[in-house]
Amino acid sequence: MAKQPIHIEAAVSTAVGAVQGGALGGLMGSLTADGGSPFPIPQPPSNANSDAMASFKQAQALAAGPLVQARNFAVMTGANAGISCVMRRLRGQEDIQGSMTAAFGSGALFSIVSGMGTPNPVLNAITTGVAFAVFQGGFFMIGQKFSKPSSEDTYYSLTRSMLHKLGLEKYEKNFRKGLLNDQTLPLLTDSALRDVKIPPGPRLLILDQIKRDPGLVRAK
Repeated sequence: MAKQPIHIEAAVSTAVGAVQGGALGGLMGSLTADGGSPFPIPQPPSNANSDAMASFKQAQALAAGPLVQARNFAVMTGANAGISCVMRRLRGQEDIQGSMTAAFGSGALFSIVSGMGTPNPVLNAITTGVAFAVFQGGFFMIGQKFSKPSSEDTYYSLTRSMLHKLGLEKYEKNFRKGLLNDQTLPLLTDSALRDVKIPPGPRLLILDQIKRDPGLVRAK
């Protein structure tokens, strides 16, 4: 998929994420009180104030039936997958900024489609998005702390990022076999890439990227 245009990859990622989220939401909806219990959520009185109605809508959103939960989770996970894909392609890597942006978008859309929250849907969408982003950022940092890269991987970070940006991730093993790491990027030649059995087309793309990217030329 990395070789496809960004809009194609984003659309496919969104669709796959939506299907997975819809299945999960449908399963959860079948287990909630409103979806699987003979005791439905009581309706609020007709003269209830706006705060009470907002609380009731939150309860409805979190205890809805399978179809509603499937819709809500499909929107949330589909948006997260699509935005994550776009941010990863634009930034050339999966980082905390992209992760938090995707979480904000998915949280805001979940708030809108589920109808939960305060009488001001725009404000609630923003606050929900911020809450999602903060939680996701925290989880991302914790995950990074417990998955520290090996010392060997630190020598291939620029190489890996470059290959991912070009859609040539499968050739990382060729670089490793030839001991072509970040320090050798400014020294790479066509013959060196040919020696590690990289085809002509990818060789041209790699050399052109190194020539155009100052960060790679100055790699040490």
